[in-house]
Amino acid sequence: MSKITGIVAFVTGGSKGIGLGIATSLASEGAFVAITSRNLEAAELAADQINSKYPNRALGLMADVRNLESQNNAVDEVVKKWGKLDVMIANAGVGHFASIEDLTSEQWSEMIDTNLTGVFNSVKASIEPLKKSAGYLMTIASLAGTNFFAKGSGYNASKFGLVGFTQAVMLDLRKHGIKTTTLMPGSVSTHFNGHTPNDQDDWKIQPEDMGQIVVDLLKLPPRTLPSKVEIRPTIPQSK
Repeated sequence: MSKITGIVAFVTGGSKGIGLGIATSLASEGAFVAITSRNLEAAELAADQINSKYPNRALGLMADVRNLESQNNAVDEVVKKWGKLDVMIANAGVGHFASIEDLTSEQWSEMIDTNLTGVFNSVKASIEPLKKSAGYLMTIASLAGTNFFAKGSGYNASKFGLVGFTQAVMLDLRKHGIKTTTLMPGSVSTHFNGHTPNDQDDWKIQPEDMGQIVVDLLKLPPRTLPSKVEIRPTIPQSK
């Protein structure tokens, strides 16, 4: 029996990409997984996709990370269904890439509200049940949280902030037995920023690779905590 069998996980932005890859990997190890999206149909379709392989393991919920009440309600639904929450994975994120001359205030606000405030809301909603389970909190940041680049001012700001936020949260919550990690992937083959994954993405990190990393972290001895994990493609594409 896997060490993960029977745990209850919550993955924001879990209807596709990294979130779906993580949720699928957890279900394959015997976890129960709640997937959220702002679109209920997308969340339920993703849950159905997982349940077709791993029956009765996934639940699709509509929730908006930008709204604390929405996150509280979603967490309450998970606890009501499965009786506990062991793992919160704050994955939902958006990106707009443009020179500061062209970046709009609406694009800035969407990134900060989703990538930073959205994680704050996810963390706040999950603290009490994670205290009860001595659970695990993971945030999905990015290498853009330590490496700035042209046309990335808004995205960099959100991810630099997320890395700092998560590391401070780790110090706040470890006294409760809660482990906290931020994962910082580089190029991942997903639909992020309007991209459609294709055969030219084989060199990139794959969503299932991120899922395997989450599984491996959950299997580590409780005494050991990788608080910040940078993840890169082994051989990046030449520019």
